[in-house]
Amino acid sequence: MDELIRYAPDLARGFAVNMQLALASAVLSLILGTVLVAMRVSPTPVLRAAGAAYVNIVRNTPLTLLLAFCALGLSDKMGLVFSQNPSTNGFLLVTMGLSLYTATFVCEALRAGINTVPFGQAEAARAIGLTFSQSLRLIILPQAFRAVIAPLGSVMIAMIKNTTVAVAAGYLADVAFAMKDTFDKTGVSIPIFIGIALAFMAVVLPIGLFTGWLSRKLAVAR
Repeated sequence: MDELIRYAPDLARGFAVNMQLALASAVLSLILGTVLVAMRVSPTPVLRAAGAAYVNIVRNTPLTLLLAFCALGLSDKMGLVFSQNPSTNGFLLVTMGLSLYTATFVCEALRAGINTVPFGQAEAARAIGLTFSQSLRLIILPQAFRAVIAPLGSVMIAMIKNTTVAVAAGYLADVAFAMKDTFDKTGVSIPIFIGIALAFMAVVLPIGLFTGWLSRKLAVAR
């Protein structure tokens, strides 16, 4: 037990890194996912095809493989370096991989939300002279976001849990690496597993409850 107390700060720092990864990836994936869904419903065939190809390829690629590609392919082989600090560079590479991956699920959730918006509203927007981008930004997307708050919450919860595979990109500061390092040094595993699992539950359960409540609160009446 004394050894666990001694290594608790390392585990806490690792968990904090995962939460930082989750926060940064959540913001970027929401932005990229919104851009992707705009491409997927665009009246331009080339944009629709590009958006569909990206979503279908990336969504069906294992996340660990995508993260490894970011670290080994983009960084080591192609020279994509965000920072000369290895820790910062690793953080940004993992954030990029998580964001690119999660954005595909955000896109599909939003596309389902767009399908709930009555077609007549888009027709009315065109009738009063709004362009496609204006009608999407002012009329369709606000309703789509309200319709898929709960599914987006589920996507964010999955993304938070996905931060534990950051080690696939060679990033050795997250909680998964801290857990393994503590196992090797102390020989204790079950209490650490339980503690980290409870820490993640303390984060994701409130998100699920809040997004479920918000979804009911802001539901669009049909």
